[in-house]
Amino acid sequence: MSKTATTKAPVSLFKANLFLKAYGIFKIPLLAYVSPKCVELSPTRSVIRIKLGRRSQNHLKVMYFGALGIGAELSIAITAVSSIYESGQRIDFIFKDFKAEFLKRNDGDVHFICDEADKVRALIEKATTTGERLEGTFKGYCTVPSKSETEKTATYELTLSVKNRSIK
Repeated sequence: MSKTATTKAPVSLFKANLFLKAYGIFKIPLLAYVSPKCVELSPTRSVIRIKLGRRSQNHLKVMYFGALGIGAELSIAITAVSSIYESGQRIDFIFKDFKAEFLKRNDGDVHFICDEADKVRALIEKATTTGERLEGTFKGYCTVPSKSETEKTATYELTLSVKNRSIK
């Protein structure tokens, strides 16, 4: 760890949701428009909820593709952001690609679940020691809890690309 880096306390759900709201307002207005909420953030799992409503549904009254993309991205990004915050270093990230398979209609509030949060954290931890660009591909899935807590309605895979800007 560099001299300027400090380790911070883990991010709480309150801080994660505050970050989502502020980042949406100031950086990505579309994020604020669909009002995502972090409902779980643990070392191994993250869950983002987007409510089905006027802002997030299409003409068939199911979750619009754009809202599904936002939720999928956030389920992985929230772990990356919290890990970067905890590391105290300036690590930039971007998503390189996105693959999805839609299995059923998302006709209710959707939970976007990433059970690979530990792998995301490991990628960020590895980035704290190198100035090289690193990549990792992470999987997640969607459920509609009002229909079934366990039945997957979609699966997705995103490649996260990170680079530590603190190391020259």
